[in-house]
Amino acid sequence: MSFKPLYELLPDADALLILEPEELAGIVLESIVSQVNAYPEDINRYNFSMSIAHGNYPIEKQMGISQAVMEAWVWLEHEGMIALSPQKTGDWYFVTRRGKRAANNDGILSYRNSALLPKKHLHPLIAQKCWSSFLRGEYDTAVFQAYKLLEVEIRTAGQFSASDIGTDLARKAFRSETGPLTNKILPIGEQESMTHLFAGAIGLYKNPHSHRHVILQADEAVEMISLASHLLKIVDLHIAMRESN
Repeated sequence: MSFKPLYELLPDADALLILEPEELAGIVLESIVSQVNAYPEDINRYNFSMSIAHGNYPIEKQMGISQAVMEAWVWLEHEGMIALSPQKTGDWYFVTRRGKRAANNDGILSYRNSALLPKKHLHPLIAQKCWSSFLRGEYDTAVFQAYKLLEVEIRTAGQFSASDIGTDLARKAFRSETGPLTNKILPIGEQESMTHLFAGAIGLYKNPHSHRHVILQADEAVEMISLASHLLKIVDLHIAMRESN
């Protein structure tokens, strides 16, 4: 088994810095375990930290990353995943039996699932508000945030009141010929389809998540969030078209 540097497992510096210590700990543990398996000996905390500082992360973020990793290291030690070596003095550690069992935990799985939702392809507002929840495995929260954001942007762009919500808001905003966000260049049939698309998406994906707990898998959440991102881009386009006329 080859050594997996932290950068290889988690190359996105911003994603790393978003994670709480217990969430980052899963990725750190995987890197530690891979190093121990590749080089069967105890691991030095200082050397591990220095390898991160001299890694491929942006220079201006390396200090913050090193600190975040040490927070995760302390969490691992507190939880009994790693422990001071009984054979060496100083900052030398070994992976405990509990740590070896936990090396493929849900924290690692949640991060790996985040590769299903590339941040760079999302609408900037979706990326800012929802991606970190998805990264943590909070898929229902991420979907709700995405469609709540879509609703807010429709309300703002169409200059509606706070009492205009949900599917009714979407239908008012995109009503054929009269809606403030309607693309009047399109044929009537396509304008009506756009209305149904926005109202249906909010009704199906935002409303249920606001009323009850919905259990989602990562791939389902990706599809829902990607649709919300696409719809937000359509809102932006319609605003730009309206302002240019």
